[in-house]
Amino acid sequence: MSFRSEGDLKYLRLLAEKFPTRQSVFTEIINLQAILNLPKATEHFMSDVHGEDEAFNHILNNCSGVIRDRVRATYDGELTDAEQAELCTLIYYPKQKLARIRAQRRDTPEWYETTLHRMVRIARYLSNSYTRSKVRKAMPVEYAYIIEELLHEAGIRNLSRHEYHRRILTSIVETGSAEDFFISLASLIKRLAVDRLHLVGDVFDRGPHADRILDGLMAHPSVDVQWGNHDILWMGAAAGSAACVATAVRNNVRYDSYSILESSYGIPLRKLALFAEHTYAARSEGGGRTPEERAISVILLKLEGQLIRRHPEFDMADRLLLDKVDLSRGCVRIDGVDYELSTRDLPTIDPDDPYALTREEEAVIDDLVASFRSSQKLQDHVNFLFEKGSVYLVRNDNLIFHGCVPMNEDGTLHMVDCGSRRLSGRAYFDFCDQVARRAWREGDQDALDWMWYLWCGRNSPLSGRVVKTFERALVKDRSTWQEPRDAYWTLTQDERACREILREFGVSPERGHIINGHTPVKVSSGESAIRGGGRLLVIDGGFCKAYHAATGIAGFTLVSDQNAMTLRSHAPFESVEAALDDDADIESETTVVQTYDRPQLVSDSDTGAEVREQIEDLKALLEAYDTGVSLRR
Repeated sequence: MSFRSEGDLKYLRLLAEKFPTRQSVFTEIINLQAILNLPKATEHFMSDVHGEDEAFNHILNNCSGVIRDRVRATYDGELTDAEQAELCTLIYYPKQKLARIRAQRRDTPEWYETTLHRMVRIARYLSNSYTRSKVRKAMPVEYAYIIEELLHEAGIRNLSRHEYHRRILTSIVETGSAEDFFISLASLIKRLAVDRLHLVGDVFDRGPHADRILDGLMAHPSVDVQWGNHDILWMGAAAGSAACVATAVRNNVRYDSYSILESSYGIPLRKLALFAEHTYAARSEGGGRTPEERAISVILLKLEGQLIRRHPEFDMADRLLLDKVDLSRGCVRIDGVDYELSTRDLPTIDPDDPYALTREEEAVIDDLVASFRSSQKLQDHVNFLFEKGSVYLVRNDNLIFHGCVPMNEDGTLHMVDCGSRRLSGRAYFDFCDQVARRAWREGDQDALDWMWYLWCGRNSPLSGRVVKTFERALVKDRSTWQEPRDAYWTLTQDERACREILREFGVSPERGHIINGHTPVKVSSGESAIRGGGRLLVIDGGFCKAYHAATGIAGFTLVSDQNAMTLRSHAPFESVEAALDDDADIESETTVVQTYDRPQLVSDSDTGAEVREQIEDLKALLEAYDTGVSLRR
């Protein structure tokens, strides 16, 4: 390497601070070369959890069946099915399950020692995929030394080592540390079972506790998030977009999920409720909608209309329908056809200026925006989504995003007007990512408006459909509720389209996969999650309980390890209580998407490419030491 570049020298000087001698460089190169030959780490993909915190946490705990598979492989023929199921539950919910064991008076010293030994065997197997340094970092600090000793496997003839391990376990029980040690060991097993979690969008809405899911994600040691349309909606609301705030409130009013707003995030709805009560008639006169839902729906439609008028480049003028309402006749004209309204109780719509908010409506939305902006818990959650998230991710030959790549019917990428530029494909995704971060960082109106567009815009890569908010809120005829989808969803049934998309994002069309969620896969109607000749994997099977009847399952997840990529379809989760009382796990079916000719190593992954770059940098540092290049500042 020639050291002519001042940038090269600056970098080597920084590197030399960490590796100040030839010996330290040699040692690190040897260490990195060894890492390249470790098994490729396991990746876990989840999508569209929609606030269903119990099901989400259970699948996170069982790693989509990875732990159950490992227990079965280790103890098949040695433990009964019931014993294996109980061991799994102890790993998933150690504190709660131990309480059940104590209540049944089974918590004898012999039971503790035997069960701890079984858990150590699982942890020992899983630890073989990592360096000792990484395993050590994953261990709870207070038990790191003890666990490290137990993971050092004794040879079959090394009786003294076996006795040493047995004595450690006995001491743990005798000192009254068994429960705490159980919890620490279970945490380590779950940490080692999956190295990286990819959450492919839509934490928020429908289910009751997106906040609990986000609390769990923030505590997860290795996670990334590809934003979904429901996530970007709440992110826009937290950033101060009035249209996003009104939409988020309306969604939760519609699904009767007041608790996440009022209890979890401290966002009061009292002002909205009082306004709706004295302005709108009862449900019976409102087409079955509550006064609160009608009030926030009208506020939202007015805000959307103002926003669409500010942005003709959004090409959404056909969504301006308030000015086409005829309250005297109780109808609205859509595409030249008059449709009956579900209610005429719309007292705040001024026919001369239908998109103008009344003074009372302004007070309501201003109060709600201020509440979203001042909720510290929500601000922390959204800040986490920005830190760990993005519109898309390319990793290990996988292109991961929530929704779709906007396309034309002829298969070409759709060009989207982004103000000063027209963009498509990867460049458009990059723009969307940048404008979202600008909304959070700077909060200018243009960027905030884009947050709403990303939630429901005609060519939003997070939505991919024409959202019929007006029709669903106010029109009786349900045929008008149908929401046309982007051509992407039809075109990607063909492998050629998937290959072109992979190529657009710099992913190998021969090895790569597109992984997205967003659209529940109706398995009961014959739909498949594997499309485009195996190039596209849609992993939204419907975590949300509202979708179970239509999908026939309760969610897809994806697992990629050193041997294969497998799609897991899950039956509905009964409850944590059933898991604890009956050792009931989520029943899952596994479909092999891809197998490898040989077990994949770190060297075959993106991490391997990063490690090789580090090795080359260290070799350059070594050359600098050998040739006498001055690295002093």
